[in-house]
Amino acid sequence: MTVLRQQLTCKGHFLPLKESMSFSSSKRNVLILSFCQVLFNSGRGLTFLAASLVAVNMLGGNLTLVTAPITMMLVGTAASTLPSALLMRRVGRKIGFVIGSVIGAIGGGICMYAIGENNFLLFNFGIFLFGIYSGSAQQYRFAAADSAPVDFKATAVSLVVAAGVVGAFVGPQSTLLTKDLFPAEYMGAFGALMCFTLLSGFVVLGIDIPKLSKQEYEEKGRPLGEIMAQPKFIVALIAAAFGYAVMNLLMTATPVTMKLGLFPTESTASVVQWHVVGMFAPGFITGNLINRYGAPAVILAGTLIFACAVIVALSGQTLAHFWTALFLLGIGWNFSFTGGTVMITEVHTPSERAKVQGTNDLLVFTMMAFSSLFSGTIYHFLGWAWVNYSTIPMIAIMFISVVWLVFRQRAERQIHAAE
Repeated sequence: MTVLRQQLTCKGHFLPLKESMSFSSSKRNVLILSFCQVLFNSGRGLTFLAASLVAVNMLGGNLTLVTAPITMMLVGTAASTLPSALLMRRVGRKIGFVIGSVIGAIGGGICMYAIGENNFLLFNFGIFLFGIYSGSAQQYRFAAADSAPVDFKATAVSLVVAAGVVGAFVGPQSTLLTKDLFPAEYMGAFGALMCFTLLSGFVVLGIDIPKLSKQEYEEKGRPLGEIMAQPKFIVALIAAAFGYAVMNLLMTATPVTMKLGLFPTESTASVVQWHVVGMFAPGFITGNLINRYGAPAVILAGTLIFACAVIVALSGQTLAHFWTALFLLGIGWNFSFTGGTVMITEVHTPSERAKVQGTNDLLVFTMMAFSSLFSGTIYHFLGWAWVNYSTIPMIAIMFISVVWLVFRQRAERQIHAAE
């Protein structure tokens, strides 16, 4: 297997001198990882809808902990991102993904049992295990970039992210079709979750991504602090972390708000479904937009779309308001998250990949977990409007940081041109 050697270009990208994989092999990996993304997002869409509704059923009138299951999923995701990345560095992407899928299936089984026993604590533990699988699945997009030629990386990442659009329909519809299969409501939905996770573990066996060579594995790379101090890393992290937090604050509170507003489950499922469409459908063009205009411009567009989503959400609580706000929220997330992901792949070498990608996702999903927890607390004490108001500072920070990076890069180019 050819060893990848790296060079740093004048644009600050780490580019391979010699590609170790064919373009056709890269496309095959993208296809397989895209299908795995479909299965993962189907399970995640199911969980976001069903877990909140199960919590309402179990907790009764005290809704302070109504978002605890989603928070536990995100805690599991945050806790497993760095270990998953380091495990894959040692054993390879394929085995790492399979291990994550098995843990996710166990979590789904525990959730089924907990619902039957009406055990909220055990239900949260099962969701936590699904979160560990989620932490592993977050590496799908990075795995697609690993084997892609330089000019195909942005497209590979965006296509894998875009594949999740199928989950927008499969996840919520699976919840509706399976929630009454057993005497306890929603027990069947988590049986479907087990099927999604196990199938993803089987499908991912088809990928062909080589492990690091001995030379790359033994190479330590730069200190993590030095890598994280790069302006591009800082802005990429802000885009991904705050983008996820903004999205999660509103998305987590929406099913609860709609249930208490006496909307039928079908209406809530439709809102979640089209929110997920907004999250992933733009991925079919996001890569091309990044190649043409640059990741900072795409992230900047995402912040403006976030602002529009908040304005709509604050304008009313009809089905049309929820539908439009959540759809726009999904698009804003896609632009900010995909742009941030592409920028992250540009700041590290292969030997630095695991610690950089793992640390990035650790910080992103830690932020997301806090946003989920605060979403329930803010909603319980202050209401739906203040859930929306709480996103405004993060949107502003995202916007300012991207503008700062753009002007900084422009100044650096002018200095290089003058030399």
